[in-house]
Amino acid sequence: MPAHVVDHPLAADRLAILRDRSTAPAAFRAALKDLSTMLVYEACRDLPTVESVVHTPLSPARARRPRSSPLLVPVLRAGLGMLDGALVLLPDSPVGFVGLKRDEETLLPDSYVTAIPGGVRGQRAIVLDPMLATGGSLLHTLRLLLDAGLTTISVCCVLAAPEGLDAVATAGFGRVPVVTAAVDCRLNEVGFIVPGLGDAGDRQFGIC
Repeated sequence: MPAHVVDHPLAADRLAILRDRSTAPAAFRAALKDLSTMLVYEACRDLPTVESVVHTPLSPARARRPRSSPLLVPVLRAGLGMLDGALVLLPDSPVGFVGLKRDEETLLPDSYVTAIPGGVRGQRAIVLDPMLATGGSLLHTLRLLLDAGLTTISVCCVLAAPEGLDAVATAGFGRVPVVTAAVDCRLNEVGFIVPGLGDAGDRQFGIC
């Protein structure tokens, strides 16, 4: 499954802050917000637009704007830290939530909440989840969104593992765009991305 890696000095800087084990929770959250804005910017490159005319102080000018705002879907809890960065660019977007926790023995996602707004059938969606590790959480979320009638979906994640990308492609979602800051080396024996950045949820909220 191909991933679009955002190769930009500012994205690399924020990623370095997130990776650093000495980064405090407040700085971690700030860097995650900044990087999320950059990832969403790239994910929106192909948004359908409509043309109009605006009036500048000097004369009319042609303008182009998005036809509609995509549904934003942070995967709780870690994806919550990406939402504010996404809303900087897409303030009118509806927001849905998928709450998942990982079973540490099976590494499979355990769902505890699904809240997708009504009336979104046929809209685009952007999934926000910092880590694409085994792919289990993303597959669960993609299937929920398909069931809700959302067929054009993009994914923004800070880091991706090759195993997760392969799992998503094998499950039939190989055409879903994944925008990320890096594709790391591998997963370790307990399903964490290496070198990674640790547990994104714990680091945001000061649990570790």
